[in-house]
Amino acid sequence: MPEPYSQEWLRLPVPYVRQVAQALGERVARWWDDPFDPRDATIVLLDGTALVWDEESGWRHGRFVSGEQGVRTELAAVRHLGGGVLPEPARVVALLDDPTYGSAWRPQYRSYKHLHDGFDRALANVADLSVTA
Repeated sequence: MPEPYSQEWLRLPVPYVRQVAQALGERVARWWDDPFDPRDATIVLLDGTALVWDEESGWRHGRFVSGEQGVRTELAAVRHLGGGVLPEPARVVALLDDPTYGSAWRPQYRSYKHLHDGFDRALANVADLSVTA
């Protein structure tokens, strides 16, 4: 496993977010990852909304207000999709497309401060799977 806060560790979420962006297909305008505390990523959709993932609460969706790599993304009318911190990419799409699912309440599945709770291993496994796919 990469050492916490190393470049390799900071990039562990990228394969997972890439898989979600690919599952969303032509709906994606652009996406980027952000480094840490918590590690997060943004997928901006063509309809003016965005999905934001972070390592504590998983995916949330809302109207894109602002953001860019290195600057936290701001959303309006946020709906947390639920489904855990690493739902399968197809599940993220299904949750996004179901307007009755999700909540304004922010779940917290884990803390970014828990560096040895198995989460990084799960991210590394996603990366390993994307290489063999």
